[in-house]
Amino acid sequence: MDFDAIVVGSGITGGWAAKELTEAGLKVLMIERGRNIRHQQDYATELKTPWEMPFRGEGDQAAYARDYPVQMLNRHFNEYTQGHFVKDSENPYTKAEGTDFNWFRSYQLGGRSLTWGRQSYRWSDYDFAANKRDGHGTDWPIRYADLAPWYDKVEEFIGVSGAAEGLAQLPDGRFQPPMALNPVERHVREVMKANWPERCLTIGRTANLTQAIGERGTCQNRSICARGCSYGAYFSTQSSTLPAAMATGRLTVVTDAVVEKVDYDPATRRVTGVRYLDRTSKTRKSATARMVFLNAGAFNSVHLLLNSASEAMPGGLANASGVLGTHIMDHASTLSAIALMPGFEGRTTTGNRPTGVIVARYRNMEAMDGEGHTRGYSYQGGALQSTWTAGKRDPGIGADLKAKLRQPGMWRMVLVAFADCVPRASNRLTLDPKAVDADGIPQLNIAFAFGKEERAALAQAKADAAEMLTRAGGKVIMGFDQPGAGGSAIHEMGGARMGHDPATSVLNRWSQAHDIPNLFVTDGAQMSSSACQNPSLTYMALTARACDAAASMLREGKL
Repeated sequence: MDFDAIVVGSGITGGWAAKELTEAGLKVLMIERGRNIRHQQDYATELKTPWEMPFRGEGDQAAYARDYPVQMLNRHFNEYTQGHFVKDSENPYTKAEGTDFNWFRSYQLGGRSLTWGRQSYRWSDYDFAANKRDGHGTDWPIRYADLAPWYDKVEEFIGVSGAAEGLAQLPDGRFQPPMALNPVERHVREVMKANWPERCLTIGRTANLTQAIGERGTCQNRSICARGCSYGAYFSTQSSTLPAAMATGRLTVVTDAVVEKVDYDPATRRVTGVRYLDRTSKTRKSATARMVFLNAGAFNSVHLLLNSASEAMPGGLANASGVLGTHIMDHASTLSAIALMPGFEGRTTTGNRPTGVIVARYRNMEAMDGEGHTRGYSYQGGALQSTWTAGKRDPGIGADLKAKLRQPGMWRMVLVAFADCVPRASNRLTLDPKAVDADGIPQLNIAFAFGKEERAALAQAKADAAEMLTRAGGKVIMGFDQPGAGGSAIHEMGGARMGHDPATSVLNRWSQAHDIPNLFVTDGAQMSSSACQNPSLTYMALTARACDAAASMLREGKL
């Protein structure tokens, strides 16, 4: 064997897999389909000002419509960050009839760890027990206690700032000092606490450092994280897990290499390695290993398993259950309310805090009080002031307008709902039999739709948001109750779910394939439900846990 382990993908979970496996003494190959990006050296636009950009930061809209029609819809995409996103024209996918799904992707070393929103929340047993409680999907084979020590490990290593609140539904973690709520947010928090004691608004728990860790400096409050951060102040593969893995001397990294198939030996019922296309040399190569970790991103890992079908496994690799590709999810999200907040005209803030607020889930907890839905929703958002850009909409001309725009404008409060997405067999990934990409690989076909549960949750979220902001003295000017397109939350997950029963799930409680003991899938594909909070911290904790188990199995000769 060439390696002890192959890790496919270098993003949030791929970096963690490389770190944990090399630190366990294994010789590891990490394969990334995109280009190499070196920490500090290759963040091309990090310090650029608008007047240094050809389109002043707005980008070439004609080129975006041609090459980035999906990626340009991402809130983190602009002229400064476009190099950290794929060209849709070069990375096609197809959609089933009636499907509206925007697949946001970042193919480079570090993957979406360079562009993610950094919100880092633990899941609770309200989340891990949800499927069993209401009968949707399949029961998780783990509970919060199984993951708690791994949450500790991940938080302490990546650095998560946040405030402890003592909430059962949003467990506290090993936090760095929190960033501050602004005056309007503090006011709304106190009004909510006085009127609805079970509802809690707190500062967003974010993987931005407020205290240095090693050579990683503290956050400079620029809020331009998706350009890349030379301070290492936010968690990315480049700033955090990759240096740790490289320090062991046991990691080999190959970039610009698209893994096409995972090789499987039916005689031993084991995977033996991977085949990949070296885009630099335009040649096809292979590598062997004693085990394989898939960390290419939820949909890409499922795509690879489907494309690795063989005579022995005609429905796709590790798919004896027949559920591979099914039960994909993304949070149903929408702008529930935006309100003008008078009375704070004399207050302002400095800097650009790189996080907002979260209102933790409060529906369907001990009692089922959801109107037409059995799961929960949370809000993210925050209070902000208009800046000089309000001049695009405000009437006026000349010196008076200029003077007005030098002052901070009206405060507004925004609440965006994220609702739990019920796992459904009809939401699924398949290989398109009629379309291939430039490398000759069948394109991924996405079939996805939100259902009545998500729509009911968002309807109630809209009503609740308006009531809370009105009680806080706000004037609600807008709110929606319909979900955005699938993928809008950028939390796509599922497709190779965990479960107790090999007949109804792809992976066991160790993120290990039921059918193939030396195959692990530890990115978002493994998720059995979606909860209503961001999943990335859970992906990382599950990866660290799986790596520990895999290294032990390897030492004991079980793989």
